[in-house]
Amino acid sequence: MEKESDHPLAKAVLEEIGEVEIFPVENTEVIKGGGIIATVNGHRIAVGNTYLMEREKVHISQKAKADIVRLEQNGNSLVLTAVDGELKVLMGVRDQIRPGAREVLQKLRKLGVKNLVMLSGDNQGTVDLVSRELGLNEAHGNMLPEDKTEYIKELKEKGHIVAFVGDGVNDSPSIALADIGIAMGGGTDVAIETSDIVLMNSDFSRLPHALGLAKATTRNMKENIFIAVGVVFILLASLLFSQWMNMSIGMLVHEGSILAVILNGMRLLRYRLK
Repeated sequence: MEKESDHPLAKAVLEEIGEVEIFPVENTEVIKGGGIIATVNGHRIAVGNTYLMEREKVHISQKAKADIVRLEQNGNSLVLTAVDGELKVLMGVRDQIRPGAREVLQKLRKLGVKNLVMLSGDNQGTVDLVSRELGLNEAHGNMLPEDKTEYIKELKEKGHIVAFVGDGVNDSPSIALADIGIAMGGGTDVAIETSDIVLMNSDFSRLPHALGLAKATTRNMKENIFIAVGVVFILLASLLFSQWMNMSIGMLVHEGSILAVILNGMRLLRYRLK
């Protein structure tokens, strides 16, 4: 069943299981923020988190509940499997933070990003652990797609400019709603389609470069406007209050200002994030 999903946890489970006999999977249903339900050999199988188990009315014993608490406290994301309403497998998958991720986030702070917030469908224990390691301002777990969009709406209503980075189907509504939607290049097609920016090869380290380049472009535009408008005012003032201004001088100065604007814009071709 995990072969039916492109979720990172599904890929982790498949890698751990290795080569096994594959049975036909039928009637697959993806539950957003929950997991997958399907029929295998006449049995109803549910693979996902605790929310999905509650939705399927799966009985969870006291021992299983204790294991769930222990795994969550250790920062594990949970993958539970139920067969015909009975819990059969409980797995914990611990997040490994990408090398350099904390440094990338610090660069974003230096570029003016005020708040770094994590919105995740994972349990709060895992989210808190990752948040501490990354030095985030806030971290919210157990969030469904609609919870994420509601959180973004509240931020926008307060006047914040919101950029959202995501890669999955569950992130698509939030990517579309945010002022700046950013999709990882290795994410789902729907996330990429709804985004404003795509980080190719899922290279998160390019995000500070993109933000820095955007800020440099804005500064460059303001400089070019100042040059263009400033030259026009100088020419008008010279025409009205001096005797030396004529058509040929005016054209020469005007063409020189256009050249200055072009050369100033070309500086962006050599932009590198400091």
